[in-house]
Amino acid sequence: MAMNYQQLQNAIRSYAEIDSNGLNDTDIATVVQNAENRIYRELNIDAFRLYASAITVTGVSTVSVPAGLRNIRYVELIDSSGNVSNLLEKETSFMAEYNSQPNNTTYWQEPKYWANWDELNWLVAPTPNNNYTINIAYYQQPVSITTTSNSTTYVSTYAQDVLLYASLTETYKYLKGTPDMIQAFEQSYQIAVKSFGDEQLGLRKRDEYTEGELRIPLKTPKR
Repeated sequence: MAMNYQQLQNAIRSYAEIDSNGLNDTDIATVVQNAENRIYRELNIDAFRLYASAITVTGVSTVSVPAGLRNIRYVELIDSSGNVSNLLEKETSFMAEYNSQPNNTTYWQEPKYWANWDELNWLVAPTPNNNYTINIAYYQQPVSITTTSNSTTYVSTYAQDVLLYASLTETYKYLKGTPDMIQAFEQSYQIAVKSFGDEQLGLRKRDEYTEGELRIPLKTPKR
């Protein structure tokens, strides 16, 4: 059953035994957003996989990155003949040495590497000698459940316990709750996030045809 933001607010106040005077809407939005960021940092969730394309500009070694990008899965380059190759990630220090003369047309070639430059741009090297298509597979920054009172998210729909316990942990930290209560909700979060992570990173990455039906080993008594 999906949990919308209003229901999450009510649940947080109910667990904390506090009303809107002690924990107003602005404060709840803060703790919920902190909880969401924690979840998205700890788990790569399939629902937030996206793909984007960019076109390199001849003689320009920077490429704009998609808005809302959290982390990269892989980067591909497609040449004018439709051939696909993977670009390798490198550090900017490597790029500076490898492509020490980015404006020298003698060294312009099909790019082989990419590196993070800043929040909005990447570097590619060598400097492109043509307009290449770059396909980017990445995880996006999801929209927060706090946008509207009746909003839901993938996590609030399929992992309500994860979002609730993460939010309660942040709530009790904000309220300066007792250590045992913070620990209790933290433990509940760890159990919930592990099972959700097992689903996202394990069960959703396998199939019965190639790997067989998942079985739990049984301990048989010795005779």
